[in-house]
Amino acid sequence: MVILALQVSIFCIVFGFGLRTTLDDFRYLSQRPALLFLSLLAVLVIMPIVAVLLARTFGLHPAAEIALIALAISPVPPLLPKRESKAVGHHPYGLALMAVLAAVGIVTIPLSADILARVYGRPFTAAPAVVARIVLLMALVPLAAGMVVQALLPAAVERVERIVNLVAKILLPLGALVLLAGTWRMILEAMGGGTVIVMVMFVVIGLAVGDLFGRPVREHSVVLGLSTACRHPAIALSIAAANFPNEHFAGTILFYLIVNVIVGGLYLKLWQPAGESIVVA
Repeated sequence: MVILALQVSIFCIVFGFGLRTTLDDFRYLSQRPALLFLSLLAVLVIMPIVAVLLARTFGLHPAAEIALIALAISPVPPLLPKRESKAVGHHPYGLALMAVLAAVGIVTIPLSADILARVYGRPFTAAPAVVARIVLLMALVPLAAGMVVQALLPAAVERVERIVNLVAKILLPLGALVLLAGTWRMILEAMGGGTVIVMVMFVVIGLAVGDLFGRPVREHSVVLGLSTACRHPAIALSIAAANFPNEHFAGTILFYLIVNVIVGGLYLKLWQPAGESIVVA
């Protein structure tokens, strides 16, 4: 029930973004091929390399190492919620990047898993059907559904948006609190053996790489910084569990999410000029 509540809340959030999304938003990124290339390079290439280097440098416990690698090749950001912060992100770029990463992730995630299997010399696969199902249900379908409602029923957009936002605001924090209450022991157990410093470094490096690659446009830096540091926990968990069913990964992946929220929040605080706010998709 908790997982279902979280899935419904994320669906509603993405659907809500779709209600305010137009085709022009997607053209924004397609008209900037250099930005598109740097975005994909940061998210899909550099971060998996960073994860491998961190895992080998710090000698992580096998379960933590596998979780980190699985996170690194799961690039579809679960919806970054609307935050008030000290930075200004570009809304069309954030939406377009989310959609592009979701679409290409169906291909790149299994491909990355195959490459890593060769690097590590042991089986490591990602079922395309599983990846596609998560990506479609949590990103592409709700976004497209929101856009369809906006196009066919423009007069109803505000009323529908209020309803889906209310559902998301109730279910997301409630589901997250119940999930943390039921898994805090697993999270504590996952924090040993260098996992804390590695996860912090992974997120910090992701923010730094995305921020750098998004320059000189400040609004691009914020969106790409958050997107590069953010990974999809459901995809990562499914990959890790399918390849190593006797290991436990949930604690490590949940700990990563906690680190991402805290470090990402600090990053946004550093960016925000007085009196401004941000909405990043």
